[in-house]
Amino acid sequence: MQNLILKFVASARAAGLRISTSETLDCLNQLQRIDPIEESQFSRTLRANFAKSHRDQHLFNHLYDLFFHELRYDENISASEKILPVKEEIKDRLKTHLDPDDAMMSIIDFLDGNPANYLERLRQIESEGTGAAKGVGAGFGGMVKRLDILLAINRASASVSQFLAKNRARIHWETRQDIETHYQQRLNSALRLLTANPGAKGRYRIRKSYDRHLGKLGETAFTSLTRKEVEEMRDAIRALVRKLKDTVSLRYATRARGVLDVKKTLRKTAQYQGLPMEIVYRKKPPRRGKIVVLCDVSGSVWSSAKFMLNMLYSLQECFTKVRSFVFVSGLDEVSHIFEDHDVEQAIDRVMSDANVAYNAATDYGQTFREFKADYMDILNKKTTLIIIGDGRSNYTNPESGILNDMREKCRRMLWLNPETEVFWYSGDSEMRTYQEICHEVRPCGNLNQLIEFIRELIL
Repeated sequence: MQNLILKFVASARAAGLRISTSETLDCLNQLQRIDPIEESQFSRTLRANFAKSHRDQHLFNHLYDLFFHELRYDENISASEKILPVKEEIKDRLKTHLDPDDAMMSIIDFLDGNPANYLERLRQIESEGTGAAKGVGAGFGGMVKRLDILLAINRASASVSQFLAKNRARIHWETRQDIETHYQQRLNSALRLLTANPGAKGRYRIRKSYDRHLGKLGETAFTSLTRKEVEEMRDAIRALVRKLKDTVSLRYATRARGVLDVKKTLRKTAQYQGLPMEIVYRKKPPRRGKIVVLCDVSGSVWSSAKFMLNMLYSLQECFTKVRSFVFVSGLDEVSHIFEDHDVEQAIDRVMSDANVAYNAATDYGQTFREFKADYMDILNKKTTLIIIGDGRSNYTNPESGILNDMREKCRRMLWLNPETEVFWYSGDSEMRTYQEICHEVRPCGNLNQLIEFIRELIL
């Protein structure tokens, strides 16, 4: 029983459950006080010790069914004297023709009743797929690794079938049938975990709830919204901003206590006969980045830009400083407008008070020249520079050299393009030039894309 529980704990940890050694020992002690043959008592004892949240309970249920049902129901058959030698031959066959670092190694362990390596591989793929790296091709790494596992499962199935076919005369037909059923059922379990990883449920609870609330609205382009949909979208943005602010506040509150101060903690123990009753931390203020935003407010992108300004305005509390600029042919700073007025009034005043020629032809080169002349010193290695625009400069000089100098001075330079990606390199667009300079360029023409960007920027 103890070895079985330890194997289950190893598999659960590999799948992402946080189980400490003390929790494992508590569970083993409690199992001695119940009838482990009674599954309801057995499962409840394990769940009480190992599943500590709603998400953990969902993942625990999947792991419990996998480990104690799917991988154990034919244990007596697969461990019989007739089948066990054949299983070893198949195992050796699978190992012989494969590289030790191949995904097949985790499949072999899974077929042998040890799913830990396989679950660990799936968890790593899942964590890579939800990382901060974005852009063209950023998500292909996880896809390729899943494909490698899928191909390994197919190769294992074909190898087992070939082995049984070649040894038809030597292996009794009942034994062959049991072996084929055994491997097929375990390969089906591995495939099910690959295509519908149970660890993913609950991780995107906030994003999915917003998707359900907004429905198709989140995928609707900013330029296609009706007046009513605009109001609904503003409400959704306000709700999201509140949740993000709460998340950021909790994160800063947790980090505010800093790291353990060993010297002061030891000094405090003198009051309590050497016992560390009071833990002292080094207080370190949270580091919040600086944001500089250059937003194209020409007629072609204004409907999209006002939503982005709305979101960035609402998130000013999440950053040390937000400097906002609008431009068409030249640029003007509007930070003071956002600081002194509510968001809707601020956006209206930007349209009326900002010193830009709204009817002029868009000129990104002129904008960059003015920024270099007047504001280049505000960029430093703590600054994230965000440029919002379609990159259409009416065939004027794109001033890529100035943009490259801006990139070198700041920590990150991000470009949000509200235009559909298929049109980026057509006509007077300079996106091909700008994309090579920026750290990241991404489409941002609807609410879902905007929310995804803001979540990554803030969290």
